[in-house]
Amino acid sequence: MGYDVHHRRADFPILKRSLNGRPLVYMDNAATSLKPTCVIDAVRGFYEHHCANIHRGVHQLSQEASELYEDARYTVARFIGASEREIIFVRNASEALNLVAQSFPLEGAVVTTLAEHHSNLLAWDRYADVLIAPVSDQGILDLDALAKLVEENDVGLVATTHVSNGLGVINPVREIAQIAHDHGAYFLLDASQSVPHMRVNVSELQCDFLAFSGHKMLGPSGIGVLFGRAAVLEQMTPFLMGGDMIDEVHADSYTLANVPWRFEAGTPNIEGAIGLGAAVEYLHELGMESVRAHERELTAAALEGVQRIKGIRLLGPCDPEVRSGVVTVTRPGMPAHTLAKLLNDRYSILVRSGYHCAQPLFEALGSGQTCRASFYLYNTEEEVAQLLEALQVISRTV
Repeated sequence: MGYDVHHRRADFPILKRSLNGRPLVYMDNAATSLKPTCVIDAVRGFYEHHCANIHRGVHQLSQEASELYEDARYTVARFIGASEREIIFVRNASEALNLVAQSFPLEGAVVTTLAEHHSNLLAWDRYADVLIAPVSDQGILDLDALAKLVEENDVGLVATTHVSNGLGVINPVREIAQIAHDHGAYFLLDASQSVPHMRVNVSELQCDFLAFSGHKMLGPSGIGVLFGRAAVLEQMTPFLMGGDMIDEVHADSYTLANVPWRFEAGTPNIEGAIGLGAAVEYLHELGMESVRAHERELTAAALEGVQRIKGIRLLGPCDPEVRSGVVTVTRPGMPAHTLAKLLNDRYSILVRSGYHCAQPLFEALGSGQTCRASFYLYNTEEEVAQLLEALQVISRTV
């Protein structure tokens, strides 16, 4: 039996909503994903049955909460091919990047790319020289230019996105990792747009750090993950101090807890971690190869259809093999927010408009703000057809 998207849609209660008398079509998944019942139940179950602080109490509820929290760490670690000691829970990928920027003993410049989310540009500015590799007019990374930056400069870290959140372009991260390591630099991967949508294994990708957010992969908001190789994490000192990240505290000294707990100061987002664990289990059961294959089909149909619509400009490559489920367009002469509002008000199609936290990329492409439709495991071919029909009508009549 193949992938049954309609069966999966039943797992998402919000998809029963209508908007302006029409079924809701949610295509803003690159910003945040919808939540299945199992995740909602996991968070509710913590509050109803296990609500307590973790790692500190010997009473029953604290023991249960601690076990659920650490089980979630194990589940996430297994999902990306890591060990539990290499998984740090944070609020989101932005916090993960800032944690590395402030805690890692960086020597040399940081090389990144023009296609990055703002977080992977701004996090490094205060701590190192930042060298930016260009992209083509299709938003594809100039790998030779990146290699030249690494070769000709004293570089301590290469930090790139796996998948562009602005265009969905998939970067050749194994090659980037090889370039970094061949020149003695570490490699950090922003996987916010890849871990939710395709199989990701940190060993295969040869990254030293990897960051992603739970809310983009069916999990709750306020929970994210930083993976760091154990040997690298041991070199780092925490940038947040407080409870639970120390072993002993005296009036004039203290000793840190072991990795990874030394990086999780204070009471964490316990219910968020538990919800993320449930989301990861859901994705694992579904199979990331199936998720990727389904989204590839939707993307191929969308790319083919958009190219046939006169008056709509498609940004990024047209090959669905080199991009994720993201389709970014403009209608020349119409502000992006106006286009998004028309899709919302007339067709109940929810997309994102603006720079998508990647303003330098779109300025380089000369597009200004854009509209981005981004797909996930519950979107259907019928919904893609509705999007294309709506864009066709708007291109002719507005």
